[in-house]
Parts: sequence; C-alpha cells; structure tokens
Amino acid sequence: MPTIATLKKGQRAIIKEFSVEVVPLKLLEMGCLPGNEVALVQTAPFQDPLYININGSHLAIRKETAANIEIELL
Repeated sequence: MPTIATLKKGQRAIIKEFSVEVVPLKLLEMGCLPGNEVALVQTAPFQDPLYININGSHLAIRKETAANIEIELL
C-alpha cells in the first residue's frame, strides 16, 4: 500500500487510514485526516523531512511518520 513517504514531488493523493497512536495529535489538528487530499511539495536535502500540502496547509513531517499514513493516488 502506498504511503505519504512514497509520493513523488507534485503527486497528489487522498489519505486513506493510519494508526492514531503513530500520528502526532498536532498533525491531526492540522488536517491530516482520512479523506483529505495531500500533495508532496518538496523534500529536504537528505529526504527528511517531507514538505506536504494538506487542504491548503503546508506541513513538514518526518519520513518515519509519513511512512505510517496510507494513501490512494489521484
């Protein structure tokens, strides 16, 4: 199953599911919820963190966390 960590720059997807214990509460509060659209904006020089856009909000998340959020590509 693809995850946010497997997105290529510019790709968009819909968040499918994840374990709440794995995703920090702050990400949930900023819209990282199932059903929301996510796009990879940019990656840092060593591929960590990932800069993503979720419903118009730009966030930086660790690749380790992104690997736990399953998506469906658009």
